[in-house]
Amino acid sequence: MDMSEHIAPTSDQLDAVDLLSGPRTFTVTKVAKNGGDDQPVNIHLAEFPRVWRPGKSMRRVLVACWGPDATQYAGRRVTLYCDPNVQFGGEKVGGTRISHLSHIDKPIVVPLLVTRGRSAAFRVQPLKEEAPPARELTPLERLRAEWQTADPERRKVIEAEVAALQAPAAPVEEPAAAIADPQVEDPPGGEDYDPTADPSFGTEAAR
Repeated sequence: MDMSEHIAPTSDQLDAVDLLSGPRTFTVTKVAKNGGDDQPVNIHLAEFPRVWRPGKSMRRVLVACWGPDATQYAGRRVTLYCDPNVQFGGEKVGGTRISHLSHIDKPIVVPLLVTRGRSAAFRVQPLKEEAPPARELTPLERLRAEWQTADPERRKVIEAEVAALQAPAAPVEEPAAAIADPQVEDPPGGEDYDPTADPSFGTEAAR
């Protein structure tokens, strides 16, 4: 049993705790705007049901490596990992970081602000693997992902659709087998047989 399936947070986005089991590589399907100043970008991933909302530091890395035009990101690959040293409010809380990116041919160093007035170099490695075909999410996975951000009315509809998908299929009735016509055997001697011409006719043997 894979225990990582049972530690996923109750969230509508990919979180650092989703990467506790190790780095994972994803395929970007699209980039869309998200309401709010802290997390203004939704990056949809083919292999994960929830969006990735990179923080400002990782958005700077993406722009430095892939350019500012997010419409070009679809189909590109990114490896993410959980960095336990990421700080927030002076405490180490952990965060999602980029380790590898496709569509770069050499390591790229990006200066990032670590604390107020102090920056550090962040290095991204090229992802040289061949991109496998992205696995499409199943209808059930898509509905569960949508449920996370749906309003109450939409959630009721989603729950009904999920129940319908999970309902056992009705048994298929086999058609009744055709009843074969009884086979009537011809009398001895064929259709022209005359029982009165049989020497045993009228004897005890014939009775």
